[in-house]
Amino acid sequence: MPAPALTFTAADLDGFREVQRLAYRCAETIAAEMEPGMTEREVAARMKDFLMSEGADDCFHQPFAWFGDRTAFRGFIGFKHLAGFNPAFYPSNRRLERNMPFILDCAPTRNGHTADIGYCGVVGENRALDRLMDDLMEYRFLIVDLVRQRQSLAEVSQAVDRLCLKHGYEPRHKAYPFEVLAHRVEKLQDDGRPQHLSLARFGVRNVTELLKDRVRGAREGWSPLWNSKAGSDHAPTPGLWAVEPHLGFRGVGAKWEELLVITEDDAFWLDDDVPQVRRWKERGLWPADTARKAA
Repeated sequence: MPAPALTFTAADLDGFREVQRLAYRCAETIAAEMEPGMTEREVAARMKDFLMSEGADDCFHQPFAWFGDRTAFRGFIGFKHLAGFNPAFYPSNRRLERNMPFILDCAPTRNGHTADIGYCGVVGENRALDRLMDDLMEYRFLIVDLVRQRQSLAEVSQAVDRLCLKHGYEPRHKAYPFEVLAHRVEKLQDDGRPQHLSLARFGVRNVTELLKDRVRGAREGWSPLWNSKAGSDHAPTPGLWAVEPHLGFRGVGAKWEELLVITEDDAFWLDDDVPQVRRWKERGLWPADTARKAA
């Protein structure tokens, strides 16, 4: 049975792009306010307040914040953290210190459109983080290029793993539930309600859609969870995917996360006006002849 076709309209993609920009604006705004002594819980709460004040009515997950070696997911073991057996994954009382890396991650929903983003930074300086963030540009090109070549999603994820090894990094996205490099995102019905139910910091509606995709995909031969395993050894599935290569190096972790659009015969990042691309351009790393592919 064939995989689903891309059913999003141009207006749908505009809606997803707007909420992704909201999520990044949240991360950049709160990052600019961060000071040594603040805890992960305080920062995550500020992010949640910001998103709600900007009209977010649901989420794939509520905001996360990780400081220091927690950015490299030291001691995190996949699904156990989301199942409540170990609280390490969730925002903690770890306090920010100067020159300590941090990762902010939020996944708001507004008017039925959901984004899931990751943002790295430091209050001060951190050379290891700079190196990781610079090298992450190569992963962004690699992923979209291999999807355009119609390599299987498992092969794309395995190529990311190999690039991590080449760079001398740990692929810390393997600490996420099901070792995912990415997960599928669906449009929700906009019911006009100002708030929706979350359980264990995850939005019930978004998780329900992911579970529906899991059932449908099992029947049709594809998976909404993109990793290096046999379940993802199928052609790129049209739709929207939240992609997050996460690198670890000597107790420092870095990642970006953003939406990738896959069509029946092509792929492109939903938006090139994102913080990591702006950073690469400012540092003179972005290829001069690279143009954003129109949606």
